[in-house]
Amino acid sequence: MIRKVLLLWVLLLCCCHSNTFAQSSTFPYKIDWVKDGAITAGGIGATVVGSTLITNKPRLTEQDLASLSTDDVNRFDRFAAGNYSASAETASNIPFYGSFVAPLFLLLDQDVQHHAPEIYMMYGEAMSIAGGLYALTAGLIDRKRPNVYAEDAPLDARLHKYATNSFYAGHTAATASATFFVAKVFHDLNPDSPAAPYVWTAAAAVPVAVGYLRLKAGKHFLSDNILGYAIGTSIGILVPELHKHDSRLSLLPVRTGLYDGVAVVYSF
Repeated sequence: MIRKVLLLWVLLLCCCHSNTFAQSSTFPYKIDWVKDGAITAGGIGATVVGSTLITNKPRLTEQDLASLSTDDVNRFDRFAAGNYSASAETASNIPFYGSFVAPLFLLLDQDVQHHAPEIYMMYGEAMSIAGGLYALTAGLIDRKRPNVYAEDAPLDARLHKYATNSFYAGHTAATASATFFVAKVFHDLNPDSPAAPYVWTAAAAVPVAVGYLRLKAGKHFLSDNILGYAIGTSIGILVPELHKHDSRLSLLPVRTGLYDGVAVVYSF
Protein backbone atom coordinates (compact mmCIF):
# COMPACT_ATOMS: atom_id res chain seq x y z
CA MET A 1 0.00 0.00 0.00
CA ILE A 2 2.86 2.36 0.75
CA ARG A 3 4.10 1.87 -2.80
CA LYS A 4 0.70 2.89 -4.12
CA VAL A 5 0.66 6.04 -1.99
CA LEU A 6 4.17 7.03 -3.03
CA LEU A 7 3.48 6.12 -6.66
CA LEU A 8 0.48 8.46 -6.62
CA TRP A 9 2.63 11.38 -5.56
CA VAL A 10 5.39 10.44 -8.00
CA LEU A 11 2.99 10.22 -10.93
CA LEU A 12 1.29 13.49 -10.06
CA LEU A 13 4.51 15.39 -9.62
CA CYS A 14 6.24 13.79 -12.57
CA CYS A 15 3.34 14.79 -14.81
CA CYS A 16 3.51 18.28 -13.43
CA HIS A 17 7.25 18.42 -13.90
CA SER A 18 7.14 17.31 -17.50
CA ASN A 19 4.33 19.56 -18.65
CA THR A 20 2.85 21.94 -16.12
CA PHE A 21 5.47 23.19 -13.65
CA ALA A 22 5.53 26.91 -14.23
CA GLN A 23 8.71 28.59 -13.13
CA SER A 24 7.71 31.44 -10.85
CA SER A 25 9.58 34.66 -11.41
CA THR A 26 10.01 35.24 -7.71
CA PHE A 27 10.15 32.80 -4.84
CA PRO A 28 6.97 33.45 -2.81
CA TYR A 29 8.33 32.66 0.64
CA LYS A 30 10.54 34.45 3.12
CA ILE A 31 12.44 32.65 5.87
CA ASP A 32 13.76 34.15 9.07
CA TRP A 33 16.21 31.46 10.13
CA VAL A 34 16.44 32.70 13.71
CA LYS A 35 12.71 33.07 14.31
CA ASP A 36 11.76 29.95 12.36
CA GLY A 37 14.49 28.02 14.12
CA ALA A 38 13.13 29.19 17.46
CA ILE A 39 9.58 28.15 16.51
CA THR A 40 10.79 24.74 15.37
CA ALA A 41 12.75 24.32 18.59
CA GLY A 42 9.66 25.36 20.54
CA GLY A 43 7.61 22.71 18.77
CA ILE A 44 10.24 20.09 19.54
CA GLY A 45 10.35 21.26 23.16
CA ALA A 46 6.56 20.98 23.41
CA THR A 47 6.81 17.46 21.98
CA VAL A 48 9.33 16.49 24.66
CA VAL A 49 7.18 17.98 27.44
CA GLY A 50 4.05 16.32 26.07
CA SER A 51 5.80 12.98 25.71
CA THR A 52 6.88 13.21 29.34
CA LEU A 53 3.30 13.91 30.39
CA ILE A 54 2.10 10.92 28.34
CA THR A 55 4.71 8.65 29.91
CA ASN A 56 3.67 9.70 33.41
CA LYS A 57 -0.07 9.21 32.89
CA PRO A 58 -1.58 6.53 35.15
CA ARG A 59 -2.24 3.29 33.32
CA LEU A 60 -5.58 1.55 33.19
CA THR A 61 -6.12 -1.54 35.33
CA GLU A 62 -8.31 -4.61 34.95
CA GLN A 63 -10.59 -3.08 37.59
CA ASP A 64 -11.01 -0.06 35.31
CA LEU A 65 -12.01 -2.34 32.44
CA ALA A 66 -14.58 -4.12 34.58
CA SER A 67 -16.38 -0.84 35.24
CA LEU A 68 -16.46 0.33 31.62
CA SER A 69 -19.70 0.97 29.75
CA THR A 70 -20.19 2.20 26.19
CA ASP A 71 -23.00 4.36 27.59
CA ASP A 72 -20.25 6.59 28.95
CA VAL A 73 -19.27 7.49 25.37
CA ASN A 74 -21.12 10.36 23.72
CA ARG A 75 -23.76 9.37 21.16
CA PHE A 76 -21.81 10.77 18.22
CA ASP A 77 -18.86 8.45 18.89
CA ARG A 78 -20.58 5.50 20.53
CA PHE A 79 -20.74 3.41 17.36
CA ALA A 80 -16.93 3.09 17.42
CA ALA A 81 -16.64 1.99 21.05
CA GLY A 82 -15.43 -1.61 20.95
CA ASN A 83 -13.70 -1.40 17.58
CA TYR A 84 -10.52 -3.44 17.36
CA SER A 85 -8.42 -4.57 14.41
CA ALA A 86 -4.70 -5.23 14.60
CA SER A 87 -4.49 -5.46 10.80
CA ALA A 88 -6.15 -2.04 10.36
CA GLU A 89 -3.70 -0.54 12.84
CA THR A 90 -0.77 -1.97 10.90
CA ALA A 91 -2.24 -0.79 7.60
CA SER A 92 -2.73 2.74 8.96
CA ASN A 93 1.02 3.09 9.45
CA ILE A 94 1.70 2.67 5.74
CA PRO A 95 0.12 5.92 4.43
CA PHE A 96 1.07 7.57 7.72
CA TYR A 97 4.80 7.04 7.27
CA GLY A 98 4.52 7.37 3.51
CA SER A 99 3.14 10.90 3.87
CA PHE A 100 6.32 12.01 5.63
CA VAL A 101 8.42 11.51 2.50
CA ALA A 102 5.85 13.04 0.13
CA PRO A 103 7.44 16.53 0.39
CA LEU A 104 10.63 15.11 -1.10
CA PHE A 105 8.87 14.84 -4.44
CA LEU A 106 8.59 18.61 -4.54
CA LEU A 107 12.25 18.46 -5.57
CA LEU A 108 10.98 17.66 -9.05
CA ASP A 109 10.17 21.37 -9.25
CA GLN A 110 13.23 23.47 -10.14
CA ASP A 111 12.05 26.29 -7.86
CA VAL A 112 12.17 23.87 -4.96
CA GLN A 113 15.58 22.61 -6.02
CA HIS A 114 16.90 26.18 -5.87
CA HIS A 115 15.24 26.87 -2.51
CA ALA A 116 15.27 23.45 -0.85
CA PRO A 117 16.64 24.70 2.51
CA GLU A 118 13.81 27.21 2.83
CA ILE A 119 11.10 24.72 1.78
CA TYR A 120 12.26 22.01 4.14
CA MET A 121 12.78 24.46 6.96
CA MET A 122 9.09 25.27 6.64
CA TYR A 123 8.25 21.57 6.51
CA GLY A 124 10.26 20.86 9.66
CA GLU A 125 8.54 23.78 11.35
CA ALA A 126 5.09 22.49 10.38
CA MET A 127 5.79 18.98 11.62
CA SER A 128 7.31 20.21 14.90
CA ILE A 129 4.19 22.28 15.56
CA ALA A 130 1.97 19.30 14.73
CA GLY A 131 3.98 17.01 16.99
CA GLY A 132 4.13 19.46 19.88
CA LEU A 133 0.43 20.26 19.81
CA TYR A 134 -0.56 16.59 19.70
CA ALA A 135 1.85 15.51 22.45
CA LEU A 136 0.71 18.24 24.83
CA THR A 137 -2.96 17.51 24.17
CA ALA A 138 -2.60 13.75 24.59
CA GLY A 139 -0.48 14.28 27.67
CA LEU A 140 -3.01 16.56 29.38
CA ILE A 141 -6.27 14.86 28.35
CA ASP A 142 -7.34 11.34 29.27
CA ARG A 143 -9.70 9.75 26.80
CA LYS A 144 -9.90 6.00 26.48
CA ARG A 145 -9.41 4.59 23.02
CA PRO A 146 -12.31 2.70 21.41
CA ASN A 147 -10.42 -0.60 21.65
CA VAL A 148 -10.41 -0.31 25.44
CA TYR A 149 -14.12 -1.14 25.24
CA ALA A 150 -13.49 -4.18 22.99
CA GLU A 151 -14.01 -7.26 25.13
CA ASP A 152 -12.65 -9.47 22.35
CA ALA A 153 -9.38 -7.51 22.13
CA PRO A 154 -6.22 -8.82 23.80
CA LEU A 155 -5.79 -7.60 27.35
CA ASP A 156 -2.42 -6.05 26.58
CA ALA A 157 -4.04 -3.90 23.88
CA ARG A 158 -6.79 -2.71 26.23
CA LEU A 159 -4.29 -1.94 28.99
CA HIS A 160 -1.59 -0.47 26.74
CA LYS A 161 0.35 2.45 28.17
CA TYR A 162 -1.16 4.68 25.48
CA ALA A 163 -4.73 3.46 26.02
CA THR A 164 -5.93 6.88 27.20
CA ASN A 165 -4.42 8.85 24.29
CA SER A 166 -7.50 8.82 22.07
CA PHE A 167 -7.89 12.61 21.97
CA TYR A 168 -7.04 13.62 19.38
CA ALA A 169 -5.93 11.55 16.35
CA GLY A 170 -2.20 12.19 16.02
CA HIS A 171 -1.69 9.93 13.01
CA THR A 172 -4.43 11.72 11.09
CA ALA A 173 -3.17 15.16 12.10
CA ALA A 174 0.45 14.47 11.17
CA THR A 175 -0.52 12.94 7.83
CA ALA A 176 -2.74 15.90 6.96
CA SER A 177 0.03 18.32 7.95
CA ALA A 178 2.43 16.65 5.53
CA THR A 179 0.09 16.14 2.57
CA PHE A 180 -1.54 19.57 2.73
CA PHE A 181 1.91 21.15 3.09
CA VAL A 182 2.85 19.55 -0.24
CA ALA A 183 -0.38 20.71 -1.89
CA LYS A 184 -0.06 24.26 -0.57
CA VAL A 185 3.57 24.67 -1.65
CA PHE A 186 2.81 23.16 -5.05
CA HIS A 187 -0.12 25.56 -5.46
CA ASP A 188 1.91 28.61 -4.42
CA LEU A 189 4.71 27.77 -6.84
CA ASN A 190 2.37 26.75 -9.65
CA PRO A 191 -0.90 28.67 -9.20
CA ASP A 192 -2.09 28.01 -12.75
CA SER A 193 -1.15 24.34 -12.99
CA PRO A 194 -3.92 22.05 -14.28
CA ALA A 195 -2.53 19.35 -11.97
CA ALA A 196 -3.47 21.34 -8.85
CA PRO A 197 -6.91 19.70 -8.35
CA TYR A 198 -5.31 16.26 -8.41
CA VAL A 199 -2.63 17.29 -5.94
CA TRP A 200 -5.21 18.77 -3.56
CA THR A 201 -7.39 15.65 -3.94
CA ALA A 202 -4.48 13.38 -3.06
CA ALA A 203 -3.61 15.62 -0.12
CA ALA A 204 -7.14 15.32 1.20
CA ALA A 205 -7.58 11.59 0.52
CA VAL A 206 -4.48 10.20 2.23
CA PRO A 207 -5.28 11.47 5.77
CA VAL A 208 -8.91 10.38 5.28
CA ALA A 209 -7.62 6.86 4.63
CA VAL A 210 -5.43 7.04 7.74
CA GLY A 211 -8.35 8.30 9.83
CA TYR A 212 -10.63 5.52 8.58
CA LEU A 213 -8.07 2.84 9.40
CA ARG A 214 -7.43 4.32 12.86
CA LEU A 215 -11.19 4.33 13.47
CA LYS A 216 -11.51 0.71 12.32
CA ALA A 217 -8.50 -0.27 14.45
CA GLY A 218 -10.13 1.16 17.55
CA LYS A 219 -7.38 3.70 18.12
CA HIS A 220 -9.58 6.80 17.78
CA PHE A 221 -13.21 7.86 17.75
CA LEU A 222 -14.69 9.74 14.82
CA SER A 223 -14.51 13.09 16.63
CA ASP A 224 -10.82 12.49 17.36
CA ASN A 225 -10.20 11.99 13.65
CA ILE A 226 -12.26 14.98 12.59
CA LEU A 227 -10.36 17.26 14.95
CA GLY A 228 -7.00 15.74 13.98
CA TYR A 229 -7.81 16.21 10.30
CA ALA A 230 -8.80 19.85 10.85
CA ILE A 231 -5.71 20.64 12.91
CA GLY A 232 -3.33 18.92 10.50
CA THR A 233 -4.90 20.59 7.47
CA SER A 234 -4.65 23.99 9.14
CA ILE A 235 -0.97 23.51 9.99
CA GLY A 236 -0.07 22.20 6.53
CA ILE A 237 -1.71 25.16 4.81
CA LEU A 238 -1.02 27.95 7.29
CA VAL A 239 2.72 27.44 7.75
CA PRO A 240 3.53 28.09 4.06
CA GLU A 241 0.92 30.87 3.96
CA LEU A 242 2.48 32.56 6.98
CA HIS A 243 5.82 32.62 5.18
CA LYS A 244 4.58 34.32 2.01
CA HIS A 245 5.96 37.78 1.29
CA ASP A 246 2.49 39.31 1.07
CA SER A 247 0.96 37.49 4.05
CA ARG A 248 -0.44 39.52 6.92
CA LEU A 249 -0.12 36.53 9.21
CA SER A 250 3.02 35.68 11.13
CA LEU A 251 4.21 33.06 13.60
CA LEU A 252 5.96 34.13 16.78
CA PRO A 253 7.57 31.89 19.39
CA VAL A 254 6.09 32.24 22.88
CA ARG A 255 7.18 30.90 26.24
CA THR A 256 5.10 30.26 29.33
CA GLY A 257 6.02 28.80 32.66
CA LEU A 258 5.01 25.34 31.46
CA TYR A 259 6.13 25.00 27.84
CA ASP A 260 7.33 26.71 24.70
CA GLY A 261 4.94 27.27 21.83
CA VAL A 262 3.93 29.56 18.99
CA ALA A 263 1.33 32.26 18.39
CA VAL A 264 -0.32 33.35 15.13
CA VAL A 265 -0.36 37.13 14.77
CA TYR A 266 -2.37 39.13 12.19
CA SER A 267 -0.98 42.52 11.13
CA PHE A 268 -3.50 45.18 10.08
